[in-house]
Amino acid sequence: MKSRLALATAVTLLSAAAFAHSETEETTPVDGARLTETPDMIHMVFDDPMRITMVRLENADGSEMPMERGTGLEPSLEFHAEPEPLAPGSYTVEWRGLASDGHAMQGSFSFELTD
Repeated sequence: MKSRLALATAVTLLSAAAFAHSETEETTPVDGARLTETPDMIHMVFDDPMRITMVRLENADGSEMPMERGTGLEPSLEFHAEPEPLAPGSYTVEWRGLASDGHAMQGSFSFELTD
């Protein structure tokens, strides 16, 4: 009986911890967007403060494209960076960060720039 109670408690605690992580609620550009010009901003909105420790904008060849980070390393509900003018092609934004509960998080989204 004690082992069942301990197991149920552990499962409950692990489930609660899994739901405590920050998630990306919104990105600009939206994932899969087809744009005709370079976006003014790479923007992410989180449901809980996130400390973004790495963000990278890559083209289809895997080359990193320059961006000016507009948000520091402090935990925030939003992150933004301004990319330099981009040539037509496919791009992926990859990010890593630390959620407010200290867990490492990562994600990515992509967009295409057309002629």
